[in-house]
Amino acid sequence: MNESILKKIKALPPLDDTVIQIQRIHADENSSINDLTKVVEKDPMLTANILRSANSPLYGFSQEITTIARAISLFGMATIRGFALSSTIKKSFSINLEPYGITAQDFLNISIIQNALMYNWYSKIKPKSLEILAPASFMLEVGKIVLAHELIENKQEAGFREKIQNIASPIDLALLETEILDMTNEEVTAKIFEQWNLETELSNSILYSNAPEEAPDHIKEFARALKVVKTAVNIFNQLDDISIKNTMPILDEYGFGHDTFLMAVAKVKDNL
Repeated sequence: MNESILKKIKALPPLDDTVIQIQRIHADENSSINDLTKVVEKDPMLTANILRSANSPLYGFSQEITTIARAISLFGMATIRGFALSSTIKKSFSINLEPYGITAQDFLNISIIQNALMYNWYSKIKPKSLEILAPASFMLEVGKIVLAHELIENKQEAGFREKIQNIASPIDLALLETEILDMTNEEVTAKIFEQWNLETELSNSILYSNAPEEAPDHIKEFARALKVVKTAVNIFNQLDDISIKNTMPILDEYGFGHDTFLMAVAKVKDNL
């Protein structure tokens, strides 16, 4: 693996106190929504982000959400944890994704769309799995921030950006990342999660999302769902005809029904 990238990961600041407290509450079976509400309310930026998202049509809640307690009740602890980790990314990284041909705002938008799609899809078929899939879908692209920094530092961004014009899928992109940087976005993201002492189910779900068949049995479902979502929403395409067409064979391969997924796609796409 690329030692320079590993050093960058080890130099990351630790998770902030809000996220650590949310992690602790999430792991405690005896904790309550009230416990989580008290922690979130102490972080004005996170509170504003959650309320803004709760009132976004992407998530499809029928009434205006005015309190953080109500938002937490609707989203569930796992999705709130995803929002908190996403907030940490904004604080911990200087986001410059020029080598990938996208802006920082593009990156944040893609993360939100990936999470909204996962939430609308899996809340209808297996809500319990959102314990892992909600935060994981927020964080699918995080490793690209570190990889882009490495490319810029080594003056490789122009060559990388030129090569990226000739590919159009997350799998091909992972091959390019390996060719030039010896690490993929998924490998870097998993290492970031290890650095932050997040559970292995979360890191491995992303690590194996390019090749779910190689995942341990208890990770396969998560990796498969993430592969579906990132095929439908990625830096090249976001829920357009091309990405949805590419997603259909993957749904079939893993035994996911089309109807529920396409309903989730329609809900998110109609509100982009």
